[in-house]
Amino acid sequence: MIRVLVVDDSALMRRKITDILASDSQIEVIDIAKTGNDAIKKVVHLKPDVVIMDIVMPDIDGLTALTYIMNEVPTPVVIISANVAPGSVNALKAVELGAVDTILKPSGEISVDIETLSKEIITKVKAASRVDVNRVQNFLNRISQYSKASAQKNSHLRHIVAIGASTGGPKAIKEILPYLSPEAEAAFLIVQHMPAAFTKSMAQRMDCISQIKVKEAEDGDIVEQGVAYVAPGDFHMAVSMENNIPTIRLNSDPKVHSVRPSVSVMMNSVAECFGNKTLGVLLTGMGQDGVEGMRNIKKVGGFTLAEDESTCVVFGMPRVAIQEGVVDKVIPLGYMGIEIMKHISR
Repeated sequence: MIRVLVVDDSALMRRKITDILASDSQIEVIDIAKTGNDAIKKVVHLKPDVVIMDIVMPDIDGLTALTYIMNEVPTPVVIISANVAPGSVNALKAVELGAVDTILKPSGEISVDIETLSKEIITKVKAASRVDVNRVQNFLNRISQYSKASAQKNSHLRHIVAIGASTGGPKAIKEILPYLSPEAEAAFLIVQHMPAAFTKSMAQRMDCISQIKVKEAEDGDIVEQGVAYVAPGDFHMAVSMENNIPTIRLNSDPKVHSVRPSVSVMMNSVAECFGNKTLGVLLTGMGQDGVEGMRNIKKVGGFTLAEDESTCVVFGMPRVAIQEGVVDKVIPLGYMGIEIMKHISR
């Protein structure tokens, strides 16, 4: 059984969310809490498998409670709130503080129609119960702040780094970025499985901690040295050579492995355009997206890295790639940024 603590200052919301969870035979609501302070005490005492929590509450708000929980008693938290619209500051802040996922209440703080999200709530609670939040917190603790250096534009790239990630990816990518130097003759393409509207905010926040420029990719962008391009949510990102200039193209082709953007779509195009200049990097995440792309990078003489199981929040995509024999080197996340720089500096 997945033991869940439900936290919301509305008695109606607590009851409705409890009823939704109770409808699944694998989930048990062990208690409820009305405030952030109450939630913290019950997490410490009851040690639930998952916490469902609102943001706006009396005394201690949900984000403050989340911060305490992740630092003192790391526990998977799913935020259900009217204040986590896709791309909003609160939504991204919740993920950065360690929340496994967020769910937007459909009609305000008191959403009498919350039952319309029953399937999503149950699915995300089950997914959260499988996440190792101790690893999430370790990633947060190791992220450093770096000042930005100006990147020199250069279309004559010696390397192209193709990075793919899913569950746990934003924190993993944030740990790698500070190591990447704008002086290296490389550009970086990033596919993170994330809904539309989240990716632009993610890119902006990552830009603040990185020496290289980080931006959400736009159709027609020229791939330049010292820049990282984040695939926008719900669009595949590919690179094509146009008049011998590497150019980013976005499309809404069918999903690959049930996702769009797809890591493999991006990696396949990079391998085709850059051949043995390509470095493929596969980070934490569920499923097998990216495995085909890593295989094609190796076929053209490129090099491939995968995150080690010991640091993955979910050892899914890297595990399949390693089992398929398409990974040249397996690296713990704490050393991944260093390894990338060693490879592109050779």
